[in-house]
Amino acid sequence: MFGISNNVKSQTVRECTADLFGKTIDSPLVARVCEKLKDALEKRRRGEMSKEDYDAYKTEQKKQLPVFTPHATFRNGRRRNDDAVPSGLSMYDVDHISDPRGYYDKKIKGIETLLGVVLAHVTPSGEGLRLFFIMPKGMDLAQAQKWMSRQLGDNGYDECVKDYARCSFAVPRSYIIYMDNERLFDDVEPLEVDDVESVFNEENKAQESEEKGEMQETEQNVSDECFKGIPYSDIISAWFEITGGEPEKGERNTRLHRLASHLRYITDNDEALMLRVMPRYGLGETEIKSLIHSACAARFCSTPKEMKKAIAKASGDENIMEEELSTPPEMPKKLPPLIKLLVSKTPDIYKPAVAHAVFPALATHLHRVTFKYIDNEEHEATLMNVLMAGTGAGKNCINKPINRIMADIKARDAVNLRREREWKNEVNSKGSNKDKRQRPEGLVIQCIDPDMTNPAFVMRTAEADGHFLYTRMNEIDQFDSLKGNGKGNHHFQIMCLAFDPENEYGQTRVGTQSITEKVQIRFNWNASTTIKKGRAYFSRVLTDGPISRLNFCTIPEREIGADMPVYGEYDTRFDRQLKPYIDNLCKAGGRVICNEATALAKRLQEECAEFARLSESRVYENLSYRALVIAWLKACVLYVANGKKWDNTFDEFIRWSLQYDLWCKIAFFGSAIENAERESACTTQQHSGPRNMLELLPNEFTREDAVKVRILQGKSERGTNEMLRNWERRGYLKTEDRKNYTKLKYNNVYAS
Repeated sequence: MFGISNNVKSQTVRECTADLFGKTIDSPLVARVCEKLKDALEKRRRGEMSKEDYDAYKTEQKKQLPVFTPHATFRNGRRRNDDAVPSGLSMYDVDHISDPRGYYDKKIKGIETLLGVVLAHVTPSGEGLRLFFIMPKGMDLAQAQKWMSRQLGDNGYDECVKDYARCSFAVPRSYIIYMDNERLFDDVEPLEVDDVESVFNEENKAQESEEKGEMQETEQNVSDECFKGIPYSDIISAWFEITGGEPEKGERNTRLHRLASHLRYITDNDEALMLRVMPRYGLGETEIKSLIHSACAARFCSTPKEMKKAIAKASGDENIMEEELSTPPEMPKKLPPLIKLLVSKTPDIYKPAVAHAVFPALATHLHRVTFKYIDNEEHEATLMNVLMAGTGAGKNCINKPINRIMADIKARDAVNLRREREWKNEVNSKGSNKDKRQRPEGLVIQCIDPDMTNPAFVMRTAEADGHFLYTRMNEIDQFDSLKGNGKGNHHFQIMCLAFDPENEYGQTRVGTQSITEKVQIRFNWNASTTIKKGRAYFSRVLTDGPISRLNFCTIPEREIGADMPVYGEYDTRFDRQLKPYIDNLCKAGGRVICNEATALAKRLQEECAEFARLSESRVYENLSYRALVIAWLKACVLYVANGKKWDNTFDEFIRWSLQYDLWCKIAFFGSAIENAERESACTTQQHSGPRNMLELLPNEFTREDAVKVRILQGKSERGTNEMLRNWERRGYLKTEDRKNYTKLKYNNVYAS
C-alpha cells in the first residue's frame, strides 16, 4: 500500500485506496492544472515562453496537485523517511522525451508483468513517463531503479527518486497508459528476476530478511483497530492524559461518557466499533452499551479540541496540526506588473503583506464602478485589510506604498478641507442672528481620520457622492470611535455593511444642527495590530460576519539576530511608473465586465470546495465563500488598473492571494471559530426540548441504566421507579423482577 497527500508541501500522508486514487485522477483540479501545463508547454515550444518562465510556471502549478508516495506509507502519517513503511513499490522516471506514449509502446508494452509494472502514466509536464513497479526480490530502492534502467537501456535515469518520502504528482485519468488495479492496491510478493544473484551480494539477503520482519510486524500492528493508522488504544490513552488522567471510582460513568462523546467523531458514530475499543474500568457491558448509545444519540458538533489534541499526541507529533499552518503559502515569483512595482522597494520579508495591503487604497480610486460576481450579485470594490503580526515585526512596511497610491486623493482632499475650514471660520465669525451661508457643495473628502465619530462618518459618506472613504489605522481599536454612544457595535456593523452590496446605514436626529442621513457605506481601510490584540478584538464576533468580510495578512517572525531589512527609495520615477495605473482606476465608470476574472472565480470556487471536502473543515468552507469574493474583487481592480487588459500573471497571484487570506484566517481564528460554533451547537441542543430517554437506553437495560440516563439528562434518581412503571403501563417495555427491562415498542415511541 502506498500513500497520498493533499500537495507536495503537506507533510500529512494517508493510505491511498483504490477509491481515493480514482477520485484523485478524476478530480477537476488535477485535469485543470495539467491542461494549463499542456498549454504552457505548447507556448514554450512555439517560442512564446522562455524556458525560465516555463520552468517557474510549471513549478507553481504543480504545487496545487495532490501527490502520491509510491515508495511507502508512514507510521505516524507524517512524510518522513524514519517513519516509512515500505510499500514494495519503486518509482522510475524517464524524463525529457517528446513522445512518452511512443516510448512506452516501444520499450514496455507487452512485458509489463515481467517488469513488475503496475502503473504507467505521462507526467504532468507532458514531457516524461513515470512507472510504478514492484521491486525485485533482494533489492533496495536504488538497486531496483538501477535494475529497471538496465531493462530499458536507459543510462540517464533520475537517481534522485530513491528517497522513501519522494512524491509523485497526480495526473488525470487520460494520462494513464497502463494500470494493474489488483497489484497496485494489494500487497504483492517481491518480483522474482533471474539476474539478481549475479548482480547483488549476499548482504542483500540478510537485509531483505530484516526488512521482511519489520514489514510483518507493521502489518500485524495495522490489523488492530485504527484511525488513520493510529491505534484507538493510543488515542484513548492520550485523551486521558490530556483530560486529567484515568477515571477514579465515582467518576467512571461521567468520564467514560465524555470519552464516548468525543470518540464518536473518529468512529463514524459506529456503536459496535466503539464497544470494541472503549475501555471498561470495571463497568459492565450493559453499562458501557448504555453510555455509548447515549453519546451517539446526541447531536453532532465539530470534533472536540481534546480529541484533536489526543490524535496529534498519539501520532507521536503533538504539533501535527500546527505544522500544517506553520508557514503561509509562498508568493508567486511572477507578479502582476502593478504589484511588482508596488513591492519593488519592499524587503522580501514584507512583500506578501504589502501585496495584500495595497488593495484598499487602489480600490478607493474607483467611483461608481461595479462588477458582477458569479452569483449575479453586483459588487463595488470594497476591500478592507488587517495586518496582524508580532510586536516589532515591521507593520509600518505598508505605509509608504499606500501613501504613494493615495497621494492624488489626498491632494484633492486638501482643497476641499480648506474650503470647509474657510466656511467654518465664516460661520463662527457671525452672530447667532445673522444669516449664515449653507455648507458648501461638492465637499468630497475621502481620507478620514481614524478616530472619527459616527455622525461625522455618516456626514462624510453623504458628501462623498458615491466615492469611497478611506483611512489607515495604526491599531485596529481606533475603529472603536465609530461605535457611537451607548453599548452598540456600530463599528462591526459598518465592517459588515461596507462589504455587502446596496447596504443602507445612517441616523435620524430631531435637532436642527444634528446629522440626519441615510447613506450607502463605501469604506475601504487598512489596520494593523498584533496577533494577540487582533484575536482579542474579534473574539466576541467570531461567527458574526466581520472576520469573513476582511482580508488578512501577516509578517513572519524574523530569526533572532537577523539583518535589518532595508527599503528601497520611493522617488519620482516610482511615482511616474505608478501614475498610469492610478489614472486607469480614476477614469473607469459603470459596470466593468471581465470574463477572465469571472472564469477564474469559478475555478477557485471549485478548488475551495474540493479542499473543503478533502479537509472536511466546515470552518474553512464557511470562510472561503467571502474570501473568494475578496480575491475576485482584487482581480477586477488589477484588470481595471491594467487598462482593462488581463495579464497572464493575474491567475496565480489571485489564487495565492485567496490561499494566503484563508491561511491567515484559519491560523489566527480557526480554532476559536470552531470552539464558538461547537458551543453554539451544543447550547442549541441543550435548549432544543426534552429528549426521549427510552431511546437513549439499549433494548435490554437495568434500573441502574435508567438512573444513569436520567442523571445524564439533568434529572435526579428520584422518579425513576415512577417513570419505569409509566412506560410499563403504556406497553413500552416489560419486566419480571423490576430490575431488568426489555423494550417492546422501541421503534414506535416518540422520536427525539
